[in-house]
Amino acid sequence: MFTSFSFFSHQLFAQPIDEKATIETKSLYTFLQQSLQKGILFGHQDDLAYGFNWQYKKGESDIKSVVGSYPAVYGFEISGIELDAENDIDGVPFVKNLKFIQQAYERGGIITISWHLHNPLTGKSAWEAAPGTVASILPGGNNNSLYNGWLDKVARYFNTLKGKGGEYIPIIFRPFHELNGNWFWWGRAHCSPDEMKQLYQYTVHYLMDVANVHHLLYAYNTDKFHGLEEYAERYPGNTFVDIVGFDIYQQNNKDDEFIKNCRTMLTDLDAFALENQKIPALTEFGYNTIPNEHWWTNTFLPAVKDARIAYVLAWRNAGVKHDGSKEYYVPFKGENSAPDFLQMAKSGLFLFQNQLNYSKVYQLFSHK
Repeated sequence: MFTSFSFFSHQLFAQPIDEKATIETKSLYTFLQQSLQKGILFGHQDDLAYGFNWQYKKGESDIKSVVGSYPAVYGFEISGIELDAENDIDGVPFVKNLKFIQQAYERGGIITISWHLHNPLTGKSAWEAAPGTVASILPGGNNNSLYNGWLDKVARYFNTLKGKGGEYIPIIFRPFHELNGNWFWWGRAHCSPDEMKQLYQYTVHYLMDVANVHHLLYAYNTDKFHGLEEYAERYPGNTFVDIVGFDIYQQNNKDDEFIKNCRTMLTDLDAFALENQKIPALTEFGYNTIPNEHWWTNTFLPAVKDARIAYVLAWRNAGVKHDGSKEYYVPFKGENSAPDFLQMAKSGLFLFQNQLNYSKVYQLFSHK
């Protein structure tokens, strides 16, 4: 899993794409590079907000209930912010997420945010595709002003995320995730590669240069992909990306297939990251309800143990839904795979919150 020292030393001199990035953001960027030498940071979506059978309990965490520590990386969502909603797409109030983000940051946790933004052409959800949506929000499109307004709202929310000293909390922002799939309106079947590149570039440019948001690291991530040509097809260019990754979910009981696919894509990702001098990560993963109680040590661990990635992010533990189905991607206390997860956590490959603190992540450089 370790890269050569010569490359690592060279990478340490790299900077975020935002030349005006805050000192804390630059520190996080350097820390993520260092983590490639130290282990894989383990993350979980919405870890502090809710779990399998609880919601908004102070100090609670399904990860913590199993390993005794919070995750190192905390995933959050901002879908709904563009429509002035009080809650995100998963029902969590934005005011609560603000507090959770502050708590995680103060511990030295790392924050990543996704945005399942509504369709600006139809007003429907991110999953409601319509021809011409992407073109409509690019400069010259009928909905460009609308999209600019959405980005202004995103920027205002990001600028509320501050630490106790008034400093902005660094965020790994991953817009337009899974862009090679077809389920979102920005997906492969709904826009050309050039349109997608333009949209990604425009979004980064607007947030950085128009809205003056300078505490973001930008993550580009696909869904499963078949070779570097597909991975790079919609890549917006090195001046618009800090982190590269992909999402992968196991949909069946074919553990060997998952291991093979994950290893192949991680190898390709490593090659892409090295060539373009970007930080590689597994930006989402999971196996819903974890039907194999030894999945963590027999499947997931073999799939990633030789990978050079800064972090992995498991998806959310939504619990029991209205239709009676269950959704969870990490174990909780008493769940069948919890002992196996704990065994994996003790392997030494993964880093959790108890191995991080604020000074390690956000104070690598002294303030001037």
